[in-house]
Amino acid sequence: MKDILGTALLDYLHGNYSEDIVTETSISEPDVLPLPYLFRSFEKMPKMEQLALHRCEGNVLDVGCGAGSHSLYLQGKGVDVMAIDASAGAVAVARERGVRQVLHSTFLDLSGVKFDTILLLMNGTGIFETVAQVPQYLEQLHSLLSENGSVLIDSSDLRYMYDETHDGGIWVPADRYYGELEFTMEYKGQTTAHFPWLYLDQRLLAELCEENGFNFEILYESDHYEYLAKLTLK
Repeated sequence: MKDILGTALLDYLHGNYSEDIVTETSISEPDVLPLPYLFRSFEKMPKMEQLALHRCEGNVLDVGCGAGSHSLYLQGKGVDVMAIDASAGAVAVARERGVRQVLHSTFLDLSGVKFDTILLLMNGTGIFETVAQVPQYLEQLHSLLSENGSVLIDSSDLRYMYDETHDGGIWVPADRYYGELEFTMEYKGQTTAHFPWLYLDQRLLAELCEENGFNFEILYESDHYEYLAKLTLK
């Protein structure tokens, strides 16, 4: 897949910012992802992200670090943090911005190390891709988490994107879970292939965690179906 995210982040960092990333999903119109937002300071982060960063303890794994904003904040507080991203460009940007431990890696490829906190923010359930793959990712989280550690992960319930039924339910697709989306990203005339991205409602994520060896706790809920959860080993 084209490294559109990494290319855009590198452009912004090096003063070549002229446009933003445009995202589109299988259930929504094109939307703009402003590049400055990916370089935001702690003060400009949503309350949910700030809470997650305050909850980090011990050595931390920042999954999908992007431009490294979360890692830089933690590093500035004296936290031992390792950042990873599947985008080579993002890794280069995070390193150039000053993240000391940053690795070009997918989450499933990481092994041989334990963390006290694993951080998955900006719809952290997205990397699971589909509901069917969640157990595989939970197994990987289990292998990387220290005995008394915690996973801090956020997501959204996309029920607000669907029409309501007369009895208060929602009309959902018959062939898939309603939070399973297909995404594309476009930047400066280049477009990625479609890729899967998963939004999990908190009820389903809680069930999957319980079935796969994790305790589940909600730390924060927004007014717009977003939530932050804490997972710990049973």
